[in-house]
Amino acid sequence: MAISMKKISIYVPKSAVMEAVTPAYRLFNTANRFLEASGKEAFFDVEFVGLERHIQAQDGEYTIATSRLLSDVKRTDMVIIPALYGDLDHALQLNKDAIEWIVSMHEGGAEVASLCLGAYLLADTGLIDGKRCSTHWAYCDDFRKRFPNVEVVDGAIITDEGRIYSSGGANSIWNMLLYVLEKHTSRDIAILAAKYFAIDIDRDNQNAFTIFRAQKDHRDNEILRAQHFIEENFIDRITIDVLADKVNVSRRSFERRFKSATNNTVSEYIQRVRIESAKRTFEASLKNVNEVMFDVGYTDTKSFREVFKRITGLTPVEYRNKYSKN
Repeated sequence: MAISMKKISIYVPKSAVMEAVTPAYRLFNTANRFLEASGKEAFFDVEFVGLERHIQAQDGEYTIATSRLLSDVKRTDMVIIPALYGDLDHALQLNKDAIEWIVSMHEGGAEVASLCLGAYLLADTGLIDGKRCSTHWAYCDDFRKRFPNVEVVDGAIITDEGRIYSSGGANSIWNMLLYVLEKHTSRDIAILAAKYFAIDIDRDNQNAFTIFRAQKDHRDNEILRAQHFIEENFIDRITIDVLADKVNVSRRSFERRFKSATNNTVSEYIQRVRIESAKRTFEASLKNVNEVMFDVGYTDTKSFREVFKRITGLTPVEYRNKYSKN
């Protein structure tokens, strides 16, 4: 008895990132070959769909031919939304006519998966209001401002909300696609695909690639002054009382305003500034872990190791070995 194939519709956005459009097509079609080689039937029917038959990607650098228009797709099993390119306001406006179709496919039973900055279009549909979502680490703060009803999961490679998936940035899309592949086939097929495409199948966060860009595009001048003070004096012991006094704000008000402006508590902010400095030192010097630890204001090895791993996903030694000049 023939199995029912899983229909995958890759929506090609206007102003798409080319490198985010092709991976799903390649992965699921390659999985079909693996299935057939093992004596099983191909399982995935993959196609490109769009608002037009030919879509320009990345400011017209590429043109992608779609198999069908959205208006011709009445049913599918999965919608994949690749990353948007360039000015996101402009990209969202260009793709607004796809929103109703994405929602209707989901309401008809389809799974929906966004890749990297495809999360912006996914959020624009309203399907993840009150739910969790991943996107590129560099866009988390902007995403929160645009979509306050969505919970951004910092550093996550994959977020699974039942029939809605989202991935972290750039090459993280491969990890999310492998996750979906395993869910619908088997661990063995996912491992084969991971080896074929040379992807680390079980990477579960993008923290090691994150660069801490302190949130400063708010209008709270007192908090901004406190941020600058922290960044200039993070090696020293800095207390909340000291910071509040420096900007002439009560402690309670200062803590509340700091969290609201930076999306970090004072302690978290200091830790992230210190760890960011440690990362840069590991990358640019041959200093050992203890030297770097003292350079950024830590005196306890266990504490430094725990904070470093929580923020980056790697131990100091692992990070040094991965990114050091040597």
